Amino acid sequence: MGIAYDAPIGLANLFVINAALTQTRRKSILTTIIIIFFDVTLAFACFFGIGAIMKKFAWLQLIILLVGSLIVIYMGINLLRSQTTDISAGDSELTLLKTITSAFVVIWFNPQAIIDGSMMLGAFQVTLPQSSYPLFIAGVGIASILWFIILDLVVSKFKDKFNAKVLRIINLVCGVIIILYGGKLLFNFITLLIK
Repeated sequence: MGIAYDAPIGLANLFVINAALTQTRRKSILTTIIIIFFDVTLAFACFFGIGAIMKKFAWLQLIILLVGSLIVIYMGINLLRSQTTDISAGDSELTLLKTITSAFVVIWFNPQAIIDGSMMLGAFQVTLPQSSYPLFIAGVGIASILWFIILDLVVSKFKDKFNAKVLRIINLVCGVIIILYGGKLLFNFITLLIK
């Protein structure tokens, strides 16, 4: 279940892939650890009830959808506008604070991750006996750790195969996907607002 929660290509995966391609090995691993931390904390929150809170307060869901969609669109536009440099040079401009802030936004301000995680993990919570909660959520956390570390290692291993032109194409494709994803979230917000 943990792999099913993390494996679909989403913002967190794109964040880890981009870090593995553009940052030094040390920064890439640090970025992956930060993503894992926020991903696991979101999984815990989803499992133990953030979805129930959002269902109870429709206005909260609307706020999360609106703010999240605008942030996601903004991130996609920034990715489209970013200039690609030589991959081997690493990314010296990304500070630890900016990495933490971006990772937090990618995970916790992503309404689709909150909604999907709440539905997927919250649904499992209902079907499990309470005594198995710790084992289940620990398994989800371990799967998250393994998934993101393996993703980072594989992309880092083969990043020499990418030149600046290929990386620019990857950034453009990812940027467009992220903008479309944000647009879908914004459309969901408008649909809910109209109802």
